[in-house]
Amino acid sequence: MPFEDRLGEAMRHTGGSFELGERRDLVESSLIRGRRRLARRRTAAVTGSVLALAVVGLGGAYAAGLVGGEGGGSSVAAPPKPTRQADGAMSGEQMVSLFKSLLPAGGTVTKEQGSGPGDPGTSGKPDASSAASVSGVFDDGNGPGLVALGVSRVDPAAEAGGQQVTCPAKALVDYDSCRTEQRPDGSRYMLLQGYENPNRGDLTKAWRAVLLTPKGTLVDASEWNAPTEKGSRVSRETPPLTAGQLKALVVSPKWLSVADSLRAPEKADRPVGSGPSAEAVEKQLIALLPAGKGLKAGEKGGQDGYAFVVVDDGKGKSLVQINVQSGMSDVVPEGATSTLADGTVLGLAKKPGEKGGAGVVSWIADTVRPDGFRVVVSAINSESQHKAATRTEPALTLDELKAIALDRHWLTLK
Repeated sequence: MPFEDRLGEAMRHTGGSFELGERRDLVESSLIRGRRRLARRRTAAVTGSVLALAVVGLGGAYAAGLVGGEGGGSSVAAPPKPTRQADGAMSGEQMVSLFKSLLPAGGTVTKEQGSGPGDPGTSGKPDASSAASVSGVFDDGNGPGLVALGVSRVDPAAEAGGQQVTCPAKALVDYDSCRTEQRPDGSRYMLLQGYENPNRGDLTKAWRAVLLTPKGTLVDASEWNAPTEKGSRVSRETPPLTAGQLKALVVSPKWLSVADSLRAPEKADRPVGSGPSAEAVEKQLIALLPAGKGLKAGEKGGQDGYAFVVVDDGKGKSLVQINVQSGMSDVVPEGATSTLADGTVLGLAKKPGEKGGAGVVSWIADTVRPDGFRVVVSAINSESQHKAATRTEPALTLDELKAIALDRHWLTLK
């Protein structure tokens, strides 16, 4: 598959299916293992906005991951002026030139690589692609850091587009800072300053800036304080571009002409197994929380087929999550399983947390009905997988999670 199509597919996963997020890395959770096709790897531990971010910058991260190879070193002090193909579409080489012209003066760029709508397609002629991308390792004299940028077109009215410029829930993604703004032209901008790995084990910081215009141009950039996204030692305390410089790169109007040559976004279909609306799932989950325990609901949210709520019974915060999906007949529920009288396969499990929080444990009730309708609920003994346990056990018992998962009210949301 051509590079631009691979990137386009990746960005569709982040926006149409961030399916961010999760890379992303999309904050993977055992709750959602087994999902098929586009939605196969979407995590149960993320909201729609996190889908785009869990991955701390999935769009940019995908661009960086796909743009590999070895490029030559060059100065960004006086880059050549970008030229255009006869049909007006910018090539990958021209994307690199434009990218370098927008980086701060005085630094150097190595290992640069790009892909643009003017690059030859399988026919040997420029072929309108769904996304364009560019990346390079930028060094301002204080250490090299990878910078990657992607340009795509999305439906600005679609929920997935808005999720790209919405800060994720702190219960689901660990980050230092996230802020958004509405620009005078109606564009929406978001800056997320977080980490490549949620547990911060390797100290690699990942900063992501995203611009969504009223016409649906999405410019998504990420940068790291290391020469690669993963697998390299950090080379500096923070990524090479300051917050202001990263914003200047993303909001440059020069990327708009690149977007004009990209293929128009396809009408988004609901992904297979995407499930009922976030609002319906969240409302039902809160209604089914066990009474008499003094549970108070705090932060909450979700996306199609998924919802979460942080509850507190006075003994510490506890994150509760749920996925509701159809078409999951081939999925084996998590943990020890048994088959109920109506043919529903029930799985119950107690396992360690998955995202590095000290002392975190996860209790899971996973059900798959004979027609493939799946409801899986989990609770942990912390407000986030990334944070240390706030209590010995989750606020809900396995029996209470089982009762929620098997409640027949979910059948009305098929």
